Amino acid sequence: MTPIKVQSVTDFQLKKESGQKITMVTCYDSWSAKLLDASPIDALLIGDSLAMVQHGHKTTLPANLAMMALHCEAVVRGAPHQFLVGDLPFMSYRKSFESNVSAAETLMRTGVHAVKLEGADGNIELIKHLVQSGIPIMGHIGLTPQSIYQMGGFRVQGKNPKAAEHLKNQALALEDAGCFSIVLECVPSTLAQAVTQSLSIPTIGIGAGANTDGQILVLHDLLGFNQEFQPKFVRHYLNGAELFQKAIESYVRDTHEGHFPSEKESYK
Repeated sequence: MTPIKVQSVTDFQLKKESGQKITMVTCYDSWSAKLLDASPIDALLIGDSLAMVQHGHKTTLPANLAMMALHCEAVVRGAPHQFLVGDLPFMSYRKSFESNVSAAETLMRTGVHAVKLEGADGNIELIKHLVQSGIPIMGHIGLTPQSIYQMGGFRVQGKNPKAAEHLKNQALALEDAGCFSIVLECVPSTLAQAVTQSLSIPTIGIGAGANTDGQILVLHDLLGFNQEFQPKFVRHYLNGAELFQKAIESYVRDTHEGHFPSEKESYK
């Protein structure tokens, strides 16, 4: 089967219907976007996790709209051939209706192709309006990091029958509101599978097992740049931190010993 290249929201649906898994990673800057633009990845998410990964905060809450727009613009310039999703940050879509719409408009004007927002409760009418206004929306349920203090920490969601039923209902509500896909974060694999089978739109899992329609990981996690952070659902595909340190050590050593720059690397 010829792999479907994601170029629009309709391709997400085609991949689900054809049984082709969707692959996504987060991306926050132009240089990594340029590398990913040449990769077989399906889509990139400019996630509000950049507050933690790029800016050193302990949660995603410090991310604001200006910060997200700045990073979205950088990724847009670096990855002109990728499908891009921008994250609406904490509280940017929980104010007045006009302000909420304006926040989504701000991200779309950076050049991304869709926006993602967390949770279903209280967001359904906004999602309907945004979809009807031409803005593709990716939902996000389960562990929603913007509600981390309400949830009591980074914990698996939907573990008891009542919570699982609520999550299923949220997924159906998001589909009915017009979302083109839904991220399922940190939920039991059996629940994620049940939700995936109940929806006509695709699910993208992170810590949700193998039976979702696709997967997403933070780029820095899968490349192993943060060795201290390895939750159960993360797989390191590269020992990035060690390779980075070795490269810096080689540069310092070559400079100290006079091996860099060489004659070839010098102007005459």
